[in-house]
Amino acid sequence: MNVQTRHSLLSPFRVRAFLMQWPADLLTNVGVEMEILILGWYVLVETKSVLLLTVFGALRYLGTLIAPLFGMAGDKFGHRNVLCAMRGTYALLATCMTVLAFAGLLGTIPIFITATLAGLVRPSDLAMRNALIAVIMPGDQLMGGMGVARTTADFSRIFGPLMGAALMATTGIGTSYLVIAACYLSGVTLTGMGGAGLAHRRAAGVGNASFVQEVVEGVGFVWRTPCAHAGMWLAVLVNATVLPLTGGLMPYIARDVYHLDRIGLGVLAASFSVGSLLGSIGVSLFGQAMPAARTMLLSTLIWSVMVLLFVLMPNPYSGGLMLVASGIGQSFCMVPLAVMLLRVSGEQYRGRVMGVRMFAIYGLPMGLLLAGVLIEHVGFAAMAVGYCVFAFAATLSILGWWRRAVWPLDAQGNAAR
Repeated sequence: MNVQTRHSLLSPFRVRAFLMQWPADLLTNVGVEMEILILGWYVLVETKSVLLLTVFGALRYLGTLIAPLFGMAGDKFGHRNVLCAMRGTYALLATCMTVLAFAGLLGTIPIFITATLAGLVRPSDLAMRNALIAVIMPGDQLMGGMGVARTTADFSRIFGPLMGAALMATTGIGTSYLVIAACYLSGVTLTGMGGAGLAHRRAAGVGNASFVQEVVEGVGFVWRTPCAHAGMWLAVLVNATVLPLTGGLMPYIARDVYHLDRIGLGVLAASFSVGSLLGSIGVSLFGQAMPAARTMLLSTLIWSVMVLLFVLMPNPYSGGLMLVASGIGQSFCMVPLAVMLLRVSGEQYRGRVMGVRMFAIYGLPMGLLLAGVLIEHVGFAAMAVGYCVFAFAATLSILGWWRRAVWPLDAQGNAAR
């Protein structure tokens, strides 16, 4: 790696707030990924029901309905303050689960209750994180900073599932949850150490209207901004179709399609994350030269094709290679999408638009629940192929409908600032 590449990758860390935020996000994400894998496997083994597995996965996104309220809270009270409170909630819930596990009281009912409570808060974590990065990073470094920031999710999806699977297999669920709680506690501590300034105060232009009025203003901004409108529909699409196949359904694919154990599940999940990490590094290095809207659309088309190839692979080895390619496509879609929304929203609407963006995640639990029903009626292969084909066709439709706002290089969605 040459000097220029190292400089490009490390330049965001010259901002002190980013230097604290990166490990805070990494530790929080590692805890999340460990928890998802451990509890997903526990639910599948204990209940022997893929439908309940998809219900568990859907509960994690329950809070998407109230995500704009968290975004508004960030604009009013400071994004870092709200993020600290949210991550403190994760740590508290994980501590309770640790106590239950060591006491021998853990079961499906406490797991579903915890998933419901965490699901009310956790979907807004990404919105707060993105809005916070937009505050602390200079505008001309936003794409690179977002790419580097996304590596925290990628690293955690590589090491989190592997750590979770290894701990679960060797030490049991109690010790595993002790590590998860430690990750959350460390994450909230580092988040609070990010420094004072803009990230702690009310955003400029935010008034004293009620939360509901302010959220309605954010929704209205998205509705009347064509490139933001297109980006929201694209986010709904990928969450409802391709993401369930590389996320919530992975325990089912590992056990019932490829006949793997917990370690095999961890390796499959890590394969997707390796690709996502490579994609995030690519965006951080070359993202400043990429038109955001055009890049996200082309990458979505490629991403849906790669996921289709993944579900058609005959063994976990070739499937793992397709997961790596799918992860690359995901990063080149999701990072430019977030950057485009942050650029067009400006400081006044930043938190609210990111909160509205979280509405799109609601497509993921809906897609998971529908997938669980379809698998039982038509089988996994037919369901997966249908999801991928629909994603490809719908992306082309979005491109056609909002072409003037997302395709020309001088369009608002492709603006560099």
